[in-house]
Amino acid sequence: MEQDGGFFASLGGMLGEALRGIVSGIKWLLGGLGGALGDFYSGLAGAMGMSPSIFNFVLLVLGLMFLWAAVKALLRRAIIGFLFWLVLAVLVLGGLVD
Repeated sequence: MEQDGGFFASLGGMLGEALRGIVSGIKWLLGGLGGALGDFYSGLAGAMGMSPSIFNFVLLVLGLMFLWAAVKALLRRAIIGFLFWLVLAVLVLGGLVD
């Protein structure tokens, strides 16, 4: 006849089941989050008319940073700086459109 293993075996089994439940819950949560982020990026790329690659998203962020710098320069009444940052932003963001 096979023995049960005792108190510590059952305690280890309960701890293992609890950890497996926690890991399954985290996997479910992050799996849904990954799918949602993928759908968001695809929708953003489709609306912008660009291909959904990581390089294009890096260029999009860079172009938006240039545009933000142009707005800040305009608020400081630095017209030359505004035009410089605006031209850079238009060049980068205009290159993204297919």
